[in-house]
Amino acid sequence: MEGVVSVFPSRKKKLHTTRSWSYVGLPETKAERRTKVESDIVIGVIDTGIWPESESFNDTGFGPPPSKWKGTCTSAANFTCNNKIIGARHYRKVRSYPEDDVQSPRDIDGHGTHTASTAAGNLVTHASMDGLGSGSARGGVPSARIAVYKVCWTDGCYDADILAAFDDAIADGVDIISLSVGSETPDAFFDDTTAIGAYHAMKNGVLTSASAGNEGPSAGTVNNAAPWILTVAASTTDRKYVTQVRFGNGETFEGTSINTIDLNNTMYPLVYGGNAPNTTGNTSVYRARLCRQGSLNPSLVQGSIVLCDAYNDGIGPSSAGAIGSIMLNDDPSSEPEVSFSYPLPTSYLQGSDASEYATIEVKRRTAPLIPYFSSRGPNVINSNILKPDIAAPGVDILAAWSPATTATSEEGDERVVKYNIRSGTSMACPHATGAAAYIKSFHPTWSPAAIRSALMTTASPMKPANNRDAEFAYGSGLINLTRCNDPGLVYDAGEQDYIKFMCGQDYTAAQIKLITSQDVDCSNVGETFAWDLNYPSFILPGEVGKNVTRVFQRSVTNVGTAGVASYRAVLRAPGELVVRVEPEVLRFSSVEETKRFNVTVTARVGSSGGVVSGALVWSDGSHQVRSPIVAHTL
Repeated sequence: MEGVVSVFPSRKKKLHTTRSWSYVGLPETKAERRTKVESDIVIGVIDTGIWPESESFNDTGFGPPPSKWKGTCTSAANFTCNNKIIGARHYRKVRSYPEDDVQSPRDIDGHGTHTASTAAGNLVTHASMDGLGSGSARGGVPSARIAVYKVCWTDGCYDADILAAFDDAIADGVDIISLSVGSETPDAFFDDTTAIGAYHAMKNGVLTSASAGNEGPSAGTVNNAAPWILTVAASTTDRKYVTQVRFGNGETFEGTSINTIDLNNTMYPLVYGGNAPNTTGNTSVYRARLCRQGSLNPSLVQGSIVLCDAYNDGIGPSSAGAIGSIMLNDDPSSEPEVSFSYPLPTSYLQGSDASEYATIEVKRRTAPLIPYFSSRGPNVINSNILKPDIAAPGVDILAAWSPATTATSEEGDERVVKYNIRSGTSMACPHATGAAAYIKSFHPTWSPAAIRSALMTTASPMKPANNRDAEFAYGSGLINLTRCNDPGLVYDAGEQDYIKFMCGQDYTAAQIKLITSQDVDCSNVGETFAWDLNYPSFILPGEVGKNVTRVFQRSVTNVGTAGVASYRAVLRAPGELVVRVEPEVLRFSSVEETKRFNVTVTARVGSSGGVVSGALVWSDGSHQVRSPIVAHTL
């Protein structure tokens, strides 16, 4: 039919599931803000919907929506927008509505409410999850507006709905799109609805911030990896939740979990799961000691605390009638970085450590770390583009929640909370979204690539010693909002640059049209090697024990306040990397002036293979424009 560019199956995707803003340099009271401009910024959240009655979305003090806004609020029972939530739509293109969901933008899952409030929620004092994480909850840009596009339901998030949401968000006039959704495995860009939708957003000046995925720590699992997307990994902050377990002999041990269920100082008997198998269900002792669902004998564990030999979701002990659970981590080299909620009091203890429970907040000594779940590079769709781009707080994040579900959404959990503590790259993504919106409030005309560049080149470097996958775990580093508004230089790119990039990948005209909806003749447009796309990072695949050399072509634009500026190349590289920059000094005579340069990298990865990394820093004395250089054999 006329107007149909492509047809492909509507596959199902899944969700990538306070103090954090201060941790990355945006304190509650001292941060510089342009509140009036910030109030005109609209963040489009493509997710599970929103709970509009949350105090995080109260519109007190907000004026009418900005004049540019063209969106709408879907009429639905018991759902209304306000001057904070200025748009709301829901989508269900190809399937009937699930019976356990509601046919409106209302969020009954909690995920969309959490991500929206993380990006742009109001300042709410005395927020906590039943006393945990108590303090002021807020988004990165609390004066910004929110537009909601519900594409995720109790049975998943479908491609047809995601594409429709992108179309509407662009037409409605959003400034930034936040998408904490992805596939289990990466897809080719021309077969990836997020890549296609984000391309059209970029074409219209809208940056898409997307989660990297929760399939780590395996290599090559990073998702949402198109070069026109800001791909966000999760990191820890300096806050950690631990649950202490007190035994009858007076000893107390400390593990990780988020527990808000009060056992009132009562002691309970301890039962080993392996000694309580559900023999009527033909369950093996092996499954019982792991406390798998249905594996425990209710008559033996009811009213007791169950000791399990491995991590589990808590449903097995809970459904068998246990009062609590202790799970052992038998890998002494792996300290759990993430605290999860469970449907019953639980603590995840180191196996070498191995009653009554109390969760407390402690300072994490080794932050920031990339948790095990955050998806890793290299980018299997195009190994010449380093992904993820950036890391942001995504572990133990307190934000608004939907009271239509419980704290864990698991059977047996009866806790209904207004604010919840969750972990995932889903939680990291809206931090990067809020940071991008913060930059846009100071630089409304900057392109999506310029905003991404500002975030990447001003990021706080992270330590490979604490993150063994190095840049494949954290990209350019942890977002740093003390510097991102004034990066000095940006690596800019636009639609034509990405088209040349696709031509350089030998995409056919039909494949390029799937992404761009345009007829492109690469012989007229020209081609760009992937490593020459004007990206704020440098990567070259190497060979074990062999020298590999590559020349990268880049350009940077002067966006500093001083028109006359001189930047010198500073190289930080180990012996395995030999780097040469030509010219070594870039001299600018005006703002918005662009200068080109070449970077020649010769890498020799050792016999053990792996990742070798350094950095190029352009410095004028006050700005440090840092880009990672990575060689690898993965």
